[in-house]
Amino acid sequence: MRLAFLLLLCSLTVSLAAQPDRWQQRAEYQMNIDVDVKKNQYAGTQQLTYYNNSPDTLDKVFYHLYFNAFQPGSMMDVRNLNLPDADGRVADRISLLAEDEIGYIKVKKLSQNGAAVQYETVGTILEVALNQPILPGTSVQFDMEWDAQVPLQIRRSGRDNAEGIEYSMAQWYPKMAEYDYQGWHANPYVGREFHGVWGDFDVKITIDRDYVVGGTGYLQNPEEIGYGYAPEPKKRKKKITYHFKAPNVHDFMWGADPDYRHLTKEREDGMTMHFFFQPGERTTENWENLPRVMDEAFSYINEHYGHYPYEQYSFVQGGDGGMEYPMATLITGERSFTSLVGVSVHELMHSWYQMIMGTNESLYAWMDEGFTSWASSEVMNHLRKQGLIPGEAVENPHARTFASLRGFRQSDLVEPLTIHADHFATNAAYSVAAYVNGNVFQEQLRYIIGEEAHQRTLLRYFNDWKFKHPNPNDFIRIAEKESGMELDWYKEYWVHGTDYADYAVKTVEAAGDATEITLEKVGRMPMPLEILVTLTDGSEHWYYTAPRILRATKAQPDYASNWNVLEDWPWTHPTYRFRVQHNLGSVQSVQINPRGRMFEDDVENNSWGEE
Repeated sequence: MRLAFLLLLCSLTVSLAAQPDRWQQRAEYQMNIDVDVKKNQYAGTQQLTYYNNSPDTLDKVFYHLYFNAFQPGSMMDVRNLNLPDADGRVADRISLLAEDEIGYIKVKKLSQNGAAVQYETVGTILEVALNQPILPGTSVQFDMEWDAQVPLQIRRSGRDNAEGIEYSMAQWYPKMAEYDYQGWHANPYVGREFHGVWGDFDVKITIDRDYVVGGTGYLQNPEEIGYGYAPEPKKRKKKITYHFKAPNVHDFMWGADPDYRHLTKEREDGMTMHFFFQPGERTTENWENLPRVMDEAFSYINEHYGHYPYEQYSFVQGGDGGMEYPMATLITGERSFTSLVGVSVHELMHSWYQMIMGTNESLYAWMDEGFTSWASSEVMNHLRKQGLIPGEAVENPHARTFASLRGFRQSDLVEPLTIHADHFATNAAYSVAAYVNGNVFQEQLRYIIGEEAHQRTLLRYFNDWKFKHPNPNDFIRIAEKESGMELDWYKEYWVHGTDYADYAVKTVEAAGDATEITLEKVGRMPMPLEILVTLTDGSEHWYYTAPRILRATKAQPDYASNWNVLEDWPWTHPTYRFRVQHNLGSVQSVQINPRGRMFEDDVENNSWGEE
């Protein structure tokens, strides 16, 4: 019997030891590329030191070769040829590319610790069979040589975009795929979203001397470059080398054009903003006015969502709309001023929700796009309050987002947020799930836990999870700790299902000198309710009932006078009754969710009486 107990204890000890704390791989890149601007090609070398901080032994690794997507017959091409609502920027354009317009990354040599290894290019993924496994807690050095061709601008990266920017260089290098507690993430480049290994980048870009380059990282040799980084040098060689270093990022982007104008603005906290754009009637005035607005945006964001940890950020004209990268963004620049500010704010916010808290966008796009969209609306509303952009600030900057989700849910295209970003049946379903659902998730959480707890949640989320890879449970646990509420049900309903809340005022009836109000739970998802009872004398009385599974009650909000906490509502019960100590004749109206911060599929059944 004692032997059996000891065996059980040993088994339990081994089991616990096999569940270490979350770990993260790490990479150190040293890259040199030489660009031939006439052919739109470049040759590259890469020395990658890869640290296996996992408890697993790795016998293979994978690299992303993103430019290979821009070839006729690629998975991205075929996917867009068959989607019912293909992205107009892609559509059939890849299938029509000529040989000198396609993109490619062709690996010529690859070695592991000095010895050649076997590898195979499979679409946008390089599959590498290692000579020696990488043991836990060890590192390995990979050395690579490759040739590449920059594709005609189709999606995010490429040459000669619609505004005439020559190079938008995103996803341009062989990038080690992420390996984490969920295993390898060697997803082919089909449509969207990325995941990367935290690391340090040392990048040298050699290009014709007329080209101005800006993007991720700190320029190490500004005196050799000039072009707004430093005073103009007396002489430039025919080709110049930009040497950038970027610490603790998970990607590296750059843009280049001979017509770029480079502006800088140093903030009071010492951080420097860089702006690269082509001067013209549709750009110059707006881009010259952009720094003062983004200065205020940075101040607001730092205060509310966590302080930006790098020493610079670059806004680079290029790409095909707006796309975020570490320490920089590519944005199309021929816009109205409000639009330019809007896209700049949105892409900047991605520095928090993806570039600093590196969620796996492919699996949790709503934590990236949705949280960014929510915060962007808050920032834009603040900028309107400050009079820095046209338009009036509003009480609820998320109202249109709620209405948009309500409208889309009338279609048969709705899919749960758990779908991988590339696997949604339509682009519309992805866009709503990522941008809209994620936005509403955040605003509705603020409604559930209260303003102060929500503000603490966002700041603690940043401080606890910066430079890591948080997942949905990591975020909701922060919210639980800061609010004292149990919130797993909220995550499960909103993320894993498509049946959301809907409540109705069923009856309002006299009960002697009091009034009895009966509410009905129409939708499947439980939610805490705020009910506003307005009397004929104009006085307002707020009532609050929480689902029992919340295990807490929200503190009285600033906007609610006469706050009355009612008994909890078990989610199993289809109706709920409570009494107010006012006779029926004195009750003018009863309204559920009067501020509209709880999402409901039907808001027409929320009221009784005259509002």
